[in-house]
Amino acid sequence: MKKLTFLIVLITSTTIAFSQNDALDKYFSTQLQDENFTKVTISSKMFELLVHVDAETEEEKELIETITKLSGMRILVKDMVEDGFQDYKNATKKISSPYEVLMTVDDNDEDMTVYILEKDGVIAELLMVLGGQDNFMILSIVGDIDLNQIAKLSRNLDIEGMENLQQLEK
Repeated sequence: MKKLTFLIVLITSTTIAFSQNDALDKYFSTQLQDENFTKVTISSKMFELLVHVDAETEEEKELIETITKLSGMRILVKDMVEDGFQDYKNATKKISSPYEVLMTVDDNDEDMTVYILEKDGVIAELLMVLGGQDNFMILSIVGDIDLNQIAKLSRNLDIEGMENLQQLEK
């Protein structure tokens, strides 16, 4: 388990430049260029490296299998914004077909919308937009996505905002 935890921490803290055609490229190219955003990009190669990790439990094996089906993850985070709720509203207005709303959460502290993009009956991209009083985040996961496994994965990764994906299991 320690090996797996170390590898996941390594994945979440590594930034690797790669290009993909996801919602961030389609709708948020301005934010990708904005120096006020922290940008994290994880390539498919990083996910492929997990094949070589020895899983000790069935849960770890499922987690590794899920991760190896992903082809990329990108995160845009902006802390200490003046009005993250407004940024959230502006961002959600940009997203259109073929993305479908999977789930929304309206809360006093943060609002969140999770979108999916399906191709041939398979979820090819999961997009999460999150905004609060002083924060704003966009997360895009691309690959062959199993929502239940992504929700389990979100519990193990220490990325701000991903804990909201645990609600997908409910």
